[in-house]
Amino acid sequence: MKVCIAEKPSVAKEIARILNATKRNEGYFEGNGYQVTWTFGHLCTLKSPDDYYPHWKPWYMSHLPMIPPRFGIKLIENSGVEKQFNIVKKLFDNCTEVINCGDAGIEGELIQRWVILKAECKKPLKRLWISSMTDEAIKEGFENLKEGRQFDRLYAAGNARAIGDWLLGMNASRLYTLKYAQGTGVLSIGRVQTPTLALIVNRYNEIQNFVSEPFWEIKTIYRDTTFNSVKGRFSDVNQATQLIEEIKHEAFEIISFEQKKGKEAPPKLFDLTSLQVECNKKFGYSADLTLKYTQSLYEKKMVTYPRVDTTFLPTDMYPKIAGIMKNMEPYANYTAPLLSKPITKSKKIFDDKKITDHHAIIPTGTKPQGLIHEEKRIYDMLARRFIAAFYPDCIVSNTTVTGKVSTHEFRATGKVILSNGWRELYLKAGAENNSQAKPNQEQLMPHFEKGEKGSHTPELLEKQTQPPKLLTEATLLRAMETAGKQVDDDELRELMKDNGIGRPSTRANIIETLFKRHFIVREKKNLVPTKVGIQLIGTIQNELLKSAELTGIWEKKLRQIEKGEYDAKQFLNEMKEMVSELVNEVKRENSMPITIEQEENKKSDKPKREVKKKTTPSKSKKASNVNEVILCPKCKQGNILKGKTAYGCSRYKKGCDFIVSFQQFGKRLTDNQLLTLIKEKKSPKIKNLNIGGQMINEATLILDSLLNIQAEIHS
Repeated sequence: MKVCIAEKPSVAKEIARILNATKRNEGYFEGNGYQVTWTFGHLCTLKSPDDYYPHWKPWYMSHLPMIPPRFGIKLIENSGVEKQFNIVKKLFDNCTEVINCGDAGIEGELIQRWVILKAECKKPLKRLWISSMTDEAIKEGFENLKEGRQFDRLYAAGNARAIGDWLLGMNASRLYTLKYAQGTGVLSIGRVQTPTLALIVNRYNEIQNFVSEPFWEIKTIYRDTTFNSVKGRFSDVNQATQLIEEIKHEAFEIISFEQKKGKEAPPKLFDLTSLQVECNKKFGYSADLTLKYTQSLYEKKMVTYPRVDTTFLPTDMYPKIAGIMKNMEPYANYTAPLLSKPITKSKKIFDDKKITDHHAIIPTGTKPQGLIHEEKRIYDMLARRFIAAFYPDCIVSNTTVTGKVSTHEFRATGKVILSNGWRELYLKAGAENNSQAKPNQEQLMPHFEKGEKGSHTPELLEKQTQPPKLLTEATLLRAMETAGKQVDDDELRELMKDNGIGRPSTRANIIETLFKRHFIVREKKNLVPTKVGIQLIGTIQNELLKSAELTGIWEKKLRQIEKGEYDAKQFLNEMKEMVSELVNEVKRENSMPITIEQEENKKSDKPKREVKKKTTPSKSKKASNVNEVILCPKCKQGNILKGKTAYGCSRYKKGCDFIVSFQQFGKRLTDNQLLTLIKEKKSPKIKNLNIGGQMINEATLILDSLLNIQAEIHS
């Protein structure tokens, strides 16, 4: 008897139907030489600290770091889990072969292997590895079962990731809670969770501390076309005004007129992250909801496996493309032109070197039916992107016109679509897809002749520099994918995926965890940190815990473990060493309790957000005066006020931009340290500052003659 173990009952039911195992028993199906059983996702988990040593149960600083001599797993404490595990174990004990039918990814491998390990099963192991749940794919998968040992490295990577997260999460959460929380609640720290929160908090702080500056732009209108000065922005209004005076009575002359045809290639096929980004932009769906809806489409056989990180297809998929399109009847108007001739085989779509465990998410050809509204939207998005990938490029005409007035040059650009190409898929797709229909069209313009001259109307525009925008789930997902780096280029982003924070399959859960722990809240589509989240990141002085880049390097090592290029034991030894160093470092820190009230852990208490143009001290009524009246060292007229993230001058509305941030050299300073620095131009001695990338035991901060903050290091 062969035992198939799936990840959930619904999947087991489908597999049993294909295998003709039609007899239903408690906890499994049986028939035709097969028994098909299931887990409920995780049945097992890593042991708790007190499972190793009872004295590790209470939280004491002296017990840290907690590093078990050997990690073990246990059943999740749940009567339903225990009952199902006992059924699975009995089936394993009496079978001749086990077939792992778990989700074809790192988490699916880990879930099933832990169950097999806990059941002490030594039977031969095979692996069902499929990219869709269609009958054809399941049958083909069983005809080509793989040896279980082929996925040992995948399991090793999943196991190393779980243990690494345990080591850092268990030790760092206890460490910071005991050191800083002072009994007001648990400060949760995670290998991926904390740097993700840091991305959100850092962006929020950038906005809070942003000081808007004025600048001026010069434009002129000639023949109803707006031309921009090639000199760009002017920071000096007098200089800009002088230029206006020089040109307003002079003629405008065209010195060049160029029109070039350009091509815009179809967008890449969807991986999970790009699908989550698009769904968040267009529909406001969270990453978690997008994954759930797409997983449902997968289980309904309508799309391929969703937890993928590639936008390419393997070359052996090429013969199947026409068949998939033929079955996509609701889109026959769009597929007909493609099916009238051989399907294009482009390297931009088919590339075996870019394939990881699975290929890009595409429709299977199964007719969509029985879908809820959200699933219909996502299916339509996937279907149009799939068909569009095989359409011709969009052809555009790019126009560049250069003119001059006296010696000053001006330039205008325009773009016109000459042939829609792949954009045909979006022209009649409804308002929610119209953003794909047209590129960001620049101004239409008449034909110009080189040497022509005429009158023009110059104008001087005053503008203000703008702060960066709050992160949305879409922009956060992209930041996680590229370890916090701003990357707009698709090709470069593809190269950086190995260094991303988390994985496509886990990022949605990471973001949801931040919501559940009340570290962030939603403000429309924006992600705003709560007071708890801001204070937590401000309290963590160790930059390693907040570093998106370092977390990306860890993720790359896990991928190297999968490929056999890195040793899992070495990875865990590095994690153990890092945790030990972290514990010793934080134990030496001066304790400064984090001011979190217990009830703030139970409610969403987003801080009020303001974009300040000329100052950063908070305008909130809650911003209180300091106990002592201190004169502003810059304007000598205003008093020092305490804002949410900085001290600043009370005359900020009148233009004084003096500010001293609470955070200096990687550390949040006390009120006494900051006020002494402002009043005396010199702070008391401060320990453990990060100066030039090095932790300095003791230093004094100096407010120099230009009111810049300098560090004086004590030997």
